[in-house]
Amino acid sequence: MERLFPQEVDMHTLSPLTLAFVGDGVYGLMVREALACQANRPNGALHKLSVSLVRAEAQSAAMDRLLPLLNEEETAVFKRGRNAHTARAGVDYHRATGLETLFGYLYLSGNIARCRELFAAAYGDGPEAASPEPAKSK
Repeated sequence: MERLFPQEVDMHTLSPLTLAFVGDGVYGLMVREALACQANRPNGALHKLSVSLVRAEAQSAAMDRLLPLLNEEETAVFKRGRNAHTARAGVDYHRATGLETLFGYLYLSGNIARCRELFAAAYGDGPEAASPEPAKSK
C-alpha cells in the first residue's frame, strides 16, 4: 500500500510536531479500522473504544510495548517527538506525542508496513483487548 496523498516531502524539514500531527491521524485511523474490522458495533460504542485507545495514557502504554522493538532511527524520531515543546505537560502526553511523531514519520516515509508491524505489536490481541473498558457483548 502506498500513502493516501503521494506527494514528495522532505522529512528533514518537518518539525516533530508536524510529524505528530500526521501521526495522530494515521494512528487514529488504524485504531478505527481495527475496531471496525473486529465487530459491527453501534457508532457510540466505536467512538468510546476509539477514544480510550488514542488518549495519551493508552498511547504511552503502547510505547512501553514498542520501545524494545524500535531501531536506532525510530528511537531517535520517538525521542524528538517526546521532547518537543508542547502546550500540554505530563509524561504520558509527551510519550504519546513521541508515538504520533513516529507513526507520522513512518507513514510519510512510505513505510506503511512498519506502521502495521508496530501497531500489531502494540495491540497483538487487537486494540479492544488493550482498552480499559472492554465492549459489552450482546
